[in-house]
Amino acid sequence: MAEPLPELIKENAPRLILVVDDEPRMIRFIRMNLELEGYRVIEASNGADALEQTRRHLPDLIVMDVMMPQMDGFEALRLLREISTVPVILLTVKGDEDDRIRGLELGADDYVTKPFSPRELNSRVNAVLRRAAWPAPAPRTVLEIDERLAVDLNRHQVIVAGERIDLRPTEYRLLHHLIQNAGWVMPHETLLAKVWGYEYREETHYLRLYINYLRKKIEEDPANPRYILTERSVGYRFIDFKDKDQVPPAQ
Repeated sequence: MAEPLPELIKENAPRLILVVDDEPRMIRFIRMNLELEGYRVIEASNGADALEQTRRHLPDLIVMDVMMPQMDGFEALRLLREISTVPVILLTVKGDEDDRIRGLELGADDYVTKPFSPRELNSRVNAVLRRAAWPAPAPRTVLEIDERLAVDLNRHQVIVAGERIDLRPTEYRLLHHLIQNAGWVMPHETLLAKVWGYEYREETHYLRLYINYLRKKIEEDPANPRYILTERSVGYRFIDFKDKDQVPPAQ
């Protein structure tokens, strides 16, 4: 029997969100609030079902609990990242930084700790969907930083020593803001507000993690960076380069 095709959605249809939780009351709570915001919602009760629903319906966002039987949210996310780049918000009753970092390293786009208010969840959903929307193609395709590094503004790739390397949407937005302000120090709070949203301006662990991601992709020696420099206790600075005026505004 042929595998069902993903449902076809009209271009202007509301965004589709997959909610994954083994607690029916939590699913009802999240579904009601997201539908009040105008989103369409589908459900899954475990990680395996979440993977199947993702293949079948191609959601715009997944809101997934971590603590589930059989397959927890971390394992489901690991497997999900093998087939999809769909944005994921993880839900958990644990609020320590190690769990947040683990989720982000596995590919989560955000992390919300239970209990949470409808306003907080809606704010995070809106912010993640906003970040996932890639900027329009830039007039100039490839921006040369120096003889080793270039940035393809259309394809959201970096070209390091002639090799093309893909960037995740958040990595690209962060790099775009840094190179747009090359030579200037970008404070932590400013970068967090511009890349993640104003409500994230205190979440410095997000910024540290994604700076590390970028350095691993573009730096010859990430421990001794050449391009993205740390201004201790203040922020980060991208090196100045001659064509920085050609960088289109970040969106």
